[in-house]
Amino acid sequence: MSDAKKAYRLLRRALASRAAVQRVRRRLADAPPHPEGRYQVAVYFADGAVNMYQMRQWYRPLAALAAHRPVVVLARQAAGAERLLDEDAPPVAFVPTVRDLERFIAKQDIRVVLYVNQNTRNFQMFRYGRRWHVFINHGESDKMYMTTNQYKAYDYALVAGQAARDRLSRTLWDYDVDKRTIEIGRPQADHYSGTLPYTPDDRTVVLYAPTWEGDRPSAHYGSIASHGEILVNALLATGKHRVIYRPHPRSGVVDDAYGAAHRRIVSAIAATNAADPTGQHIYDDGAELGWQLSAADVAIVDISAMVYDRLAAGRALMITRPSDERAAVDTKGYLADCEWLTVDGARDIVAEVERVRADEAAVARLAMWVQHYFGDTTPGVATAKFHDAVERLFAEWERWHAHEMGAVVVDEDDDDEEGDEEEL
Repeated sequence: MSDAKKAYRLLRRALASRAAVQRVRRRLADAPPHPEGRYQVAVYFADGAVNMYQMRQWYRPLAALAAHRPVVVLARQAAGAERLLDEDAPPVAFVPTVRDLERFIAKQDIRVVLYVNQNTRNFQMFRYGRRWHVFINHGESDKMYMTTNQYKAYDYALVAGQAARDRLSRTLWDYDVDKRTIEIGRPQADHYSGTLPYTPDDRTVVLYAPTWEGDRPSAHYGSIASHGEILVNALLATGKHRVIYRPHPRSGVVDDAYGAAHRRIVSAIAATNAADPTGQHIYDDGAELGWQLSAADVAIVDISAMVYDRLAAGRALMITRPSDERAAVDTKGYLADCEWLTVDGARDIVAEVERVRADEAAVARLAMWVQHYFGDTTPGVATAKFHDAVERLFAEWERWHAHEMGAVVVDEDDDDEEGDEEEL
C-alpha cells in the first residue's frame, strides 16, 4: 500500500511536470527569441517554485545591473521557469537538459555566472570554464549553510561584509578569503519593494517572520510551534499591536504538526480581523520583501537570513532561541550579542516588545553589528559595490582572455555528460 501511494504521487508529479514543460515551451515559442551574443551575465537557477524566494530578492538588484550588463536567468526546472516568466524576473532561458544549456551558452557572451543557492545541479554548470562562477547566495546569516565547504566550488563569492569573511575564515580549511570573496553589502536594501497593506495608526507593529522546521536536528530553528502560537495570540489580544506574520514558504513540509501550528496562526489572524477590522493584522505570503522590514517597530525572527535582512534595517530585533538544544547556534557573531526570545519570554511577549523598544544600549549595539555585517548602509552604496564587483570580474575576464589568446582551447563539450535528461 505504501509503495502504491508513493508510485501514485510520483506519477502525479511527473504528469504535472510534463505539463509545465509544455506550457513553458509554448510561452517561449510565442515570444521573440533571445538575441545571439546579447547576455554577459547569467543567473543559474535549477530549482522549482518552492525556492522562488531565493530568486525574488535579487530581481531589482539584477534589473539595475542589467542596465549596464545584460542579464539572463538559466532556468533548469519548468515550475521555476514558469514562475519566473510570471513575475518581475530578468529574461528567462529554459534549459532543462544539458544539451539545451550548451546550445544556449554557445550563442551568448556569458562571462559571469551567478548562483543564488547550492543546488546539486549547479555542478552541471561548473564544467564550463573561461567564465567566472560566482556564489551570491540568497541572504546573509550565521546558519551552517553560510560556511559549507561548497563555497570552494566557486571562483568567487559576493558576501555582505566582514562578518561573512570572518565566518568563512574560521570554518573552511585552506580557503583564501581575501582573494575569493568580495564585499558588496546588501544591495536588496536599496530596493525595498511593496506598499503598506494597511493604514498606519498608533498601534505598535510587530513583524513575526519564522523559518521552516528544518530537515535535521542541527537545523531545527523554526519557532512556529514552540513560540509562534503563544506570541501571536498574545499580541492579537491586546488591541494595541498589529501583527505581520510572514512564515517561510516551506513551513510544514517536513513536520505535519509544525504545519498545523502555522495554519492555526493564520486562522487566528483571520478571526481577529473579522472581529475587529481596525486591527489590520497581516498574514503575508507575498513575493515582495521590503516594506515589512522597514515598517515594523519590532521584528521577531528565527535564526535565518531574515535576522540579517532586518539587521540591515537597523531597527529593534529579537531572535527566537531554538527550543531544540541540538540546533547549531553560531555564538561568535551577532547571535552572541542579540536579544534572545526564549519560549518563556514568548509567554510575556507584550512586555518583551516594550522592553526592546526602550533599550537604548541595545540600539547602540545593533548599530555596531550593522556596520560589521554590512559595512556602509547609506542608500545606494551597496548597489554601487555590487556593480563594482561585477566590473572587477569582467576586468579579470578580459585579463585572462588576453592571456589565453593564441593558446589551444579545449572543447568543453563532453558526450559522456550524465544527467542530460529532460525533466519529466
